[in-house]
Amino acid sequence: MGLPARRIHQQISILGSLYRLADAASVASGLYFAVWAMGSVHTDLLLPGAAAIIVHYMVAELGGMYRSWRGVSTNREVVAVLSTWLVALAVLVGIGFASGRFVDVPRVILGTWLLGTALCLVLSHGLLRSGQKWMWLRGLNTNGCAIVGVTELGIQLADNLTQMPELGLRLAGYYDDRPPERSPELPPGIKQRIGDIDDLVTDARAGFIDRIYITFPMRAEERIRGVLAKLADTTASVYIVPDFFVFQMLHSRWTDIGGLPAVSVFENPLYGVDGLVKRAFDLVVAGLLTVVLAVPLFVVAIAIKLSSRGPVFFRQRRYGLDGREILVWKFRTMTVCEDGATVTQATKADSRITPLGALLRRTSIDELPQLFNVLEGSMSLVGPRPHAAAHNEQYRKMIQGYMLRHKVKPGITGLAQVRGWRGETDTLEKMQRRVECDHEYIREWSLWLDVKILFRTARVVLAAKNAY
Repeated sequence: MGLPARRIHQQISILGSLYRLADAASVASGLYFAVWAMGSVHTDLLLPGAAAIIVHYMVAELGGMYRSWRGVSTNREVVAVLSTWLVALAVLVGIGFASGRFVDVPRVILGTWLLGTALCLVLSHGLLRSGQKWMWLRGLNTNGCAIVGVTELGIQLADNLTQMPELGLRLAGYYDDRPPERSPELPPGIKQRIGDIDDLVTDARAGFIDRIYITFPMRAEERIRGVLAKLADTTASVYIVPDFFVFQMLHSRWTDIGGLPAVSVFENPLYGVDGLVKRAFDLVVAGLLTVVLAVPLFVVAIAIKLSSRGPVFFRQRRYGLDGREILVWKFRTMTVCEDGATVTQATKADSRITPLGALLRRTSIDELPQLFNVLEGSMSLVGPRPHAAAHNEQYRKMIQGYMLRHKVKPGITGLAQVRGWRGETDTLEKMQRRVECDHEYIREWSLWLDVKILFRTARVVLAAKNAY
């Protein structure tokens, strides 16, 4: 009996095409609803509607919206969907006003279009995602997969696969040429060893295995080459799972250099749409806060000038994005303005702090001028707190990975501050804990995380703990 015929999988994803069609329909539906809500027909909006679909498609492709979302949380997909639409509409409106085509368009139509399309996009993506999960959880449209190598990494991969049936991958088990005594013991509940590599080739050729994951360590190059040579006689998709967990991964993504793939180990997470969304969020919130706080800031400036000798503002050299030097704005709270090779941290009952300065530091009002840094682009609302240049040079020699906190813009507040590592770092351990929080923020960044940190910052400021 011959081997069963195997279908050759298409490189163009059918699901990706469905997402593209759903997005186009959402943009058109949002526009139709906006026009219908106004009770009139604006035929001159047909061209902007078509342009919006094209612009949205381009922004979505650049932002990687149509990649596989298997294993990615629903919340992150929703944020990406809404961010893509906001950027696309902003580009379209800018072009429209620059060309004069949106001058006579009622603002209520644009606002309704924005909200209506956003709702349609979220609903359509949610329905498609739910349909995928419904099929995968029932064993439909799944791919049989196998793991080559009974290793710690292989066990971790198997656990991930069994805990996430929504990935649509049906794990058959392990294949390994090594004797069982040379391999780690498999935990209960995890698929067991099926056979050796020759058995895997037989099962893959028979159509039982669609995907194969090789989890040997990267140093086992010859063994991996031998496995690949045997699997070349099958049509299964083969993946090498590198043991990158042996490194400290800050933030990683795949890139391509003339067809040669590479993976980043230390990377800025704010690229593409994410970077645009965070910058837009900073500008909107910082701009509103500057307007609302303009009068109180002016009153504080006068009080500083009248209460002690010296400038109103203090600008200190600190490290910004990629370690570039920036000047950070603060209200002056001391009788000195240290910015040299040696900077002494403020301590409790510090004699250099003025009476008004003590109040400003306790309430963190002295940090508010950093809104100017946010507006000019050298800082963000949320990020690792910038340290004095002298402190950076000191701690970069003492804490491994210290300078990685500069892979994103520094912030007025950050994860370390709301976790309790605010204020004086009089011990090395305190600075280490702060740096660990900064690394975690970079790895786990999301716009929602920024929002949560801002709200938690308000509670920390009211508590006035470690502020002196």
